[in-house]
Amino acid sequence: MRAIILAAGLGLRLQQSAGEQFPKCLLKFEGVTLLERHLQMLERVGVTEVVLALGFHPELVEAELERIGWPHRIEIVLNPRFDLGSVLTVHCTADALTRGGDVLLMDADVLYDERVFDPLVAGNASANRLLIDRDFEAGDEPVKLCLRDGVPIELRKQLAVGLQYDTIGESVGFFRLKDDTARRFAQIVEGYVDTGRANLPHEEALRDLLLERGNEFETADVTGAPWIEIDFPNDVTRAAETVLPQLRPVVSRATQTTD
Repeated sequence: MRAIILAAGLGLRLQQSAGEQFPKCLLKFEGVTLLERHLQMLERVGVTEVVLALGFHPELVEAELERIGWPHRIEIVLNPRFDLGSVLTVHCTADALTRGGDVLLMDADVLYDERVFDPLVAGNASANRLLIDRDFEAGDEPVKLCLRDGVPIELRKQLAVGLQYDTIGESVGFFRLKDDTARRFAQIVEGYVDTGRANLPHEEALRDLLLERGNEFETADVTGAPWIEIDFPNDVTRAAETVLPQLRPVVSRATQTTD
């Protein structure tokens, strides 16, 4: 299994103060960056093949990898037009999507617990899997995942009027794709880029994939498990005050090495 972590964006909505702008994956909670938390979570379940898609200040992320002394090789893919949509970032990882085996596609700006992550990677068999949290705040910001009879039928922030579904929740920004599904996703993303839609979020391409192959996906319900996607300054506060206290403590590898 291979993990692709999307960490190329500017994070403009977070509005970090002038002179302190950095990739969101370098946000620290109790001295450990989101990036290292991802890597430790992956290593815990035996996933050590990691592709890191970077764009904004990649040198800062590379310095963090050196600081923590991660023992496994990490493949870095650069998106020089990171100011465009994340579709283009995913397109830059096409080789990793199509080289075979299951793929974990992960947003980098998420603080989460193993109770969120473990259902994604459970089982030895190859699988298409996505996560749903039925306890979410209403509004235009959450990416809604709608199911009908257990099959994903919509993945969007704004839903069409009259959409018929029996389950709705927020999509956690992690997806597990089987070999052939990952290849098909790469084709869909390439189509977006070729038709001038590289400025769109990659969730739009994932939506197309789900509308085409929704009956091939398993949905794991992680309602009640602590996690948060960090987009705005108040998300940082909520992450530190509400989510972090519920997580298993994590010690930075850099600290362990120093000690």
